[in-house]
Amino acid sequence: MKEFKESTGPCFYVVGISHKKADAQLRGKFSLDNESKTKLLQQAKSIGIDSLVATSTCNRTEIYGFVRHPFELIKLLCDITEGNVQDFQSAAYTYKSSDAIHHMFRVGAGLDSQILGDFEIISQLKLSAKISKKHGVLNAFLERLINAVIQASKRIKTETKLSSGATSVSFASVQYIKKTIQDISSKNILLFGTGKIGRNTCENLIKHTKNKHLTLINRTRDKADKIAGKFKVLVKDYSQLQEEIGKSDVLIVATGAQNPTVDKYLIQNKNPLLILDLSIPKNVNENVTELPMVSLVHLDRLSQMTDETLETRKQFIPVAETIIAEIKTDFESWVDNRKFAPTIKALKEKLEIFANAEVESQRKKINEFNETQAEMISAKIVQKITNHFAHHLKDDALSSENSLELIKKVFQLDSKKYV
Repeated sequence: MKEFKESTGPCFYVVGISHKKADAQLRGKFSLDNESKTKLLQQAKSIGIDSLVATSTCNRTEIYGFVRHPFELIKLLCDITEGNVQDFQSAAYTYKSSDAIHHMFRVGAGLDSQILGDFEIISQLKLSAKISKKHGVLNAFLERLINAVIQASKRIKTETKLSSGATSVSFASVQYIKKTIQDISSKNILLFGTGKIGRNTCENLIKHTKNKHLTLINRTRDKADKIAGKFKVLVKDYSQLQEEIGKSDVLIVATGAQNPTVDKYLIQNKNPLLILDLSIPKNVNENVTELPMVSLVHLDRLSQMTDETLETRKQFIPVAETIIAEIKTDFESWVDNRKFAPTIKALKEKLEIFANAEVESQRKKINEFNETQAEMISAKIVQKITNHFAHHLKDDALSSENSLELIKKVFQLDSKKYV
């Protein structure tokens, strides 16, 4: 299959910007939180786009949808975010139809991640699909595709060691802290922000540092309390942020805000302070580096770190690609069947009309006519003929488009009402 079109003509596209060509500052201009995703979906619906999913992580922002031209998706993104078309096009990528599907599978499998094998995008994809479905902009094609990508991701996780060890930015952060700070188990660590990356970082800190001096702060205390209850760590109010920073040896910022939440005026430390900014856009103002006791590291630098398991993970790329190919083939088969289904359904209905008319005619002509038996036999014949045409359409050696048109012409079918 070379094209994936809806009945009205649009094709399936993905437009995106990622770590491959865009630095954190540029990616930050196009990042989407849940509120801006909702605005984007509402605007898409208002201009006639009936199926669209938008994802945004620290590594990438991507939009998947059915449009006539990818610029429709690009303009939508630029209208909602702080970015502009010129900036986006300088680092963007666009895929269409089969290429878009293949890209989506690679992203979901962690093959396109900043850290090979990082599967955190899958949770984002699930959430984004739910938001799209809630707003009525998730068609059967895109929902089925996302489910296939999730299936591939699960199989790759269980059948390969592509994600052996921890492979996320949160794990890289903890590894960096352990290598940089001596006697980390006795140091005071403050985690500001309890989103997905914040929660994962908290878990990795507890698991890999055995630190018992970990404090959480979040703008909404309830969220921090839930995580604290799970991991048994201390929670402080947002109003105590400056005070807690002053006590800290390490500050991890994962707030997900659109503007910096930490700057040099919040910091009054006399002892060295390591700050890790795990946010997109950046949530730590660069002016903190003016303070001699502060070291600032952003997630892009952390993502470039490699450990000894990376080469091991690379060995499983071919297996992962084989799994993707298998599930992608199943999906494409479903798409083909879906394309044929309206015509086959219309054909079966037309044949049933013929059969019913003939049964009625014979009932009037034949004494003691067994109508039940006649209906049973005619139903079997109709099904056999329908199956024969269905197998014919699925034959890859034939031109299915020509066959569909011929069947419609011969039997005078209107398959549009079944779409």
